[in-house]
Amino acid sequence: MVGAVPKSRADGRADRTMSGRRGRALRIGLISALVPMSLTLVQCGKAPNPATLAANSQANVQVVNQVVAKTNPQTTNQQVASGDTFEDRFPAPQFRERFPSASESFLQRQMSDFSPKRAVQQQAQPEQAPYKVASLAPQVPYQRPQREDLTTLVSMKSSAFPYFGNNPASDAPFLNISKGDRRGHRSYSGRVYWQDETYSDSRVLVHVPEHFDVRKPGVIVLFFHGNGATLERDVRDRQLVPQQVTDSGANAILLAPQMAVDAADSSAGKFWQAGGLKRFMEESASHLARLTGDPNSARAFANMPIVIVGYSGGFLPTAWSLEVGGISDRVRGVVLLDAVYGEMDKFASWIESHRSGFFVSSYTRYTARRDRELMSMLRQKGISVSEDMDGPLRPGSVVFVETGEGITHRDYVNRAWTQYPLKDVLVKMAATPALALTRVAAAASR
Repeated sequence: MVGAVPKSRADGRADRTMSGRRGRALRIGLISALVPMSLTLVQCGKAPNPATLAANSQANVQVVNQVVAKTNPQTTNQQVASGDTFEDRFPAPQFRERFPSASESFLQRQMSDFSPKRAVQQQAQPEQAPYKVASLAPQVPYQRPQREDLTTLVSMKSSAFPYFGNNPASDAPFLNISKGDRRGHRSYSGRVYWQDETYSDSRVLVHVPEHFDVRKPGVIVLFFHGNGATLERDVRDRQLVPQQVTDSGANAILLAPQMAVDAADSSAGKFWQAGGLKRFMEESASHLARLTGDPNSARAFANMPIVIVGYSGGFLPTAWSLEVGGISDRVRGVVLLDAVYGEMDKFASWIESHRSGFFVSSYTRYTARRDRELMSMLRQKGISVSEDMDGPLRPGSVVFVETGEGITHRDYVNRAWTQYPLKDVLVKMAATPALALTRVAAAASR
């Protein structure tokens, strides 16, 4: 038929048309897929643009909403995706996150927070009660550390030597011998002792027992040693004077000035001078306050009663201290250990005018004549005299004790009417409240 398209030819044209449409669609799909990929590859390694990210995020939200709306029309009016904005993904830092407020604090870290965690789970420990940092009522009461006896040598300006004054017995200069630059003193025996060797030591032996308490009634024992003595060798080690003070248990301390060093001389030095004893005790008070660790106790030491103990040649500084020392009213007692070699009038005068104090003189046959002479002088004044130490020691007691054979002068400080006579006197004093001496420790027996 003229003008008619054969069926076979029409089918071929239709196939070609369909295949052309498929190829065109395939090319469009490939182009649409490759163009975003190329853009991605071009931007690889570059930081994303915040505006682009925001636009893409918003476009994705819109696309998702459209897809959901098509698949499920019922969710059209619901908000499908929200909060997925740039501000939500990358929120701006707030001020409080960088700088905590006054009510907040930084998290404290321990070294254990940075140590590797153990693979094995440790057994949980029971919770403990919080410990106490401080308490007004401690569980263990405070105990004062035990203090030891203090025995030391202290140099004092007011000690007996050096002395450049006169000898009151002759009113002549004490240093009456010179040889070149050296000066010395000729003793009553005619022997010369040089000032730089014998009369230049200003040290004082100070002994404070461990039990001493300045807050309680106490006494200062002033010990004048005899001839031929030193503080360390004789007073401390041989005669055991510090030990006797401690063993008495009495609230007492010891002062023993160095007199003529290892010499047969009884010179009193500065204790010859008016007010010499007063100056010595005032200076001693400041040293004792420092040594005991309480500067405020200087006044207590400056007013504390005194007991003077003179052994042998120590009678001379004892007698002059009572006569011109300036503080004889503070002297609560006098103890002479085989020491009445003279100056009886000074001793008798002090005993008569100080009836609140006591006087003890123990003697051997070497000093018996002078002791009996002093007893006679006192009885003539109407003063009662006892001749034994068996009774108590009271204010106004005057006791003379003669010791028998076997008691030597050299050992008299250790053994007179009893072993350790100084200890015995302090124990008897502490047993009499009127003598104002406290017993603060039990006496030790040796």
